[in-house]
This record gives sequence, structure tokens and C-alpha cells, in this order.
Amino acid sequence: MSVKTPGRMKSVLFSSFMGTAIEFYDFLLYGLAASLVFAPLYFANLSPALGIVASFATLAVGYLARPLGGLIFGHFGDRVGRKQMLVLTMLLMGGASFCIGLLPTQAAIGQLAPLLLIVLRVIQGIAVGGEWGGAALMAMEHSMPERRGFSASFANMGGPAGAALATVVFSLCSMMPEELFMTWGWRLPFLFSAVLVGVGLFVRLKVAESPVFLETQRKEAASQHRRVHPLLEVVRKYPRAVVIACLGTIMAFAMQSLLATFAIPYAVAAGHNRSEVLWISLATQVIHVFTIPMFAALSDRVGRRKVMMTGVIGMILLIHPIWLMIAVDNVVLLFVAFLIGNPLLQAMVYGPTAAYITEMFGAESRYTGASLAYQVSATLGGGLVPLAATALLAARGGNDPVYVSGLVITIGIVSLLALLVPGRRQNNDHAQADTEASISVQ
Repeated sequence: MSVKTPGRMKSVLFSSFMGTAIEFYDFLLYGLAASLVFAPLYFANLSPALGIVASFATLAVGYLARPLGGLIFGHFGDRVGRKQMLVLTMLLMGGASFCIGLLPTQAAIGQLAPLLLIVLRVIQGIAVGGEWGGAALMAMEHSMPERRGFSASFANMGGPAGAALATVVFSLCSMMPEELFMTWGWRLPFLFSAVLVGVGLFVRLKVAESPVFLETQRKEAASQHRRVHPLLEVVRKYPRAVVIACLGTIMAFAMQSLLATFAIPYAVAAGHNRSEVLWISLATQVIHVFTIPMFAALSDRVGRRKVMMTGVIGMILLIHPIWLMIAVDNVVLLFVAFLIGNPLLQAMVYGPTAAYITEMFGAESRYTGASLAYQVSATLGGGLVPLAATALLAARGGNDPVYVSGLVITIGIVSLLALLVPGRRQNNDHAQADTEASISVQ
């Protein structure tokens, strides 16, 4: 499924991909550390089981902060511009991650250590909350309408690409002797983020502002009408779109986060080697990078909802078999479980998500509306579900995933019902304005 892309558009897509990959490297690296490192280092006063729950709670805090970041950067992205906000989010994320790499443990500074860890995680959440909306819009608003699913998916590709890079770096460091790794080896991936941020800023600063945003500014100046606050615009015009977009995509975030965090200690408890699990996770994340645009391009042809509903139904039917395959001490079944879960089923939902959400909002408040819907969905599905799954697994006892499967199936039904409702805002004026502005960069 090939899509021809002009030279300048390729630069925009590469910038969108690189920016989100670096942001999500930092954000998802925290998930790996929360799974394997933070419990004994920052919650040493708790039992191992409660330490993991507390560690995942700090992971969830970052997700809870994402809607706030979406609102803050969405507001200024709709008022000032997409590009400037994307530069700020990258600086904020890089700074927080670097500081995590330098943060003393609980043994060194007591209860101040977990408190500072939470503060830095909140900053990460705010930064990534503002990143996705701007990156998706930069790609989509430079694109022709018939390619928007494919173009906007480059922002989503950054998630698994960043996760893959985080897994590579973290896995290499985890091959150190256990004592060295737990002392300072785990810090190296966080410190490495400073290098990535420098590369990301170099790429991002070269890309032009969104033509759709510039056209919106031009029309506003010509009309001399004062613009409504973007959040008020979303609340007035698009409340239904926010709810539908949030619920329709929640299953994608639940599956992605469960396989990136919860599934790792679950697999280790089942008898798999930690490095083995991480490398299999890495292999499927690399495949995931390519299946996301594939399903997004398919959605340009057959429709967003058809592709997304197929993925949700597949997750509902196969989630329990996936956990059972992970629980068997067999490396082939472990790989098949991760392969079905992320590059196939999750990608069907996640690939079209960027276009599915952003097309519901007009250009004047699109950054705010799309960011709010996406980040609330990511918070509920990606941030709270691993914490709930960990608690449910502990409540069931042993390594029995039946309660976890029930949770995921319930979320899938909610997501499927939302996708059955047409949520896209049909507005020919917005569509025409977007098309005319996009033509200038083709």
C-alpha cells in the first residue's frame, strides 16, 4: 500500500515521527523502570507486591497529567502556533527525564525521593500531553485530505518507535551485573534523553508552521473578530465529539499500556527471563511501527471506524488467550502473544486514531479538542488500566489473569459502542479551508 509523498511533506512527516518518538522514548522508558527498578529503589519500605503497585501508581500519575498538558499546550497551539508548542514540549520532557536519571534513591534522601519522582513524572505527563496534538496536526494539516489517515499516523508511529528505542537502551543496560544495574546502570537511558532532545530540536526547528493554522490566523485578522477561547469553543461546539473520540479509542491505549508495562512482570512471574521478555517486546514494537501506517492508509480507503472496530472486536475475543500464551513458559508463544496484541490488533485501532480524532474538530480549536480527547483516553486506558490490572491480579491470587481479561473485555465493549456512533463533524467550510491551505505545500 504505497503512498507518494512530496519532498516538503516528507520533512513534515519525519519531524512529526521523530518528535513523538523522542517524547515517547522518555515517557515509556519510565514504564520499563517502573516495572523493574523503581519499586525496590523508591518504595523500599513497602512489600514487593505493594512496591510494584506504588511504582505503577507513579506511572499512572504521568497519565493523569496528560490532559492538563493537552489543555495548556492546546490553548497556546490554537492561539500562537503548533510549532512553538512542540519545541517547548520537547524541552520540558527532556529536562524531566534527565533529572530522573540524577534523582537520589529513598535510601539516600528518604521520602523526598518518591515525592520528587512523582513531580518529575507529572512534568513528563504535561509535556507528552501537549506533544501528540501538535505533532498529529502538523502532519495532518500539511496533508491532502485523501491522505490524512496515513499522514497523521506518523505521530502515532512515534509511540512504538520510542518504546522500541527505550527497550533497546534499557535492555542493553540491564545486561550489566545486577548490582551495577540497580546502582547506576538504570540511570543511563534517562541521561541519554538529553542527546535525543538535541537531535529532535534540530529536526523540528526546520519545519514550517501548519498552513491551516496560518490560514486561520489570516482570516481572523481580516475579519477583526475576537476569537473565542479554544476550550470554550470545544465545550460549546464539540462536547459530543470529545466523548465519542475518547471512548472510541480507549481500547487502543489499554492494550498498548498493558503490553508495555503490566505484561512484563506478569511474564517474568510466569518463568520467562527478564531480558527475553524485553527483547521480544522490542521485536514486536519494531513491527508495530510499520503496521500503524499500514492500517491508517487502509482507513483512508475503507473508513476509520471499520478498521478500528475490527481491531477492538479482535482484542475482545483474544485478550484471554493472549494472557494464557504469555503465562506458558514457551518463548514462541510469548512472541505470538505480543505480536497479536500490539502490531496486529492494537495497530488496527491506533493507526487511524490520529485522523479519527482530529477530523472531528474545526481548525480554530483543533489542537485543544483533539489533545483533550486523546489525552483523556490515554489517561483512562493507558494510565489507570495497568494499575487496575495489577491490583486485580493480586486480588485473584497467583498468576491467574481472568479478572484482568474481564476488565479489558469491558473496556472493549465500551470502545466498540462508541465507534458505532458517527462522531465526525461534517463541516464543508472547515474541510474546504483545510484543503486550500494544504495545497500550498504540495
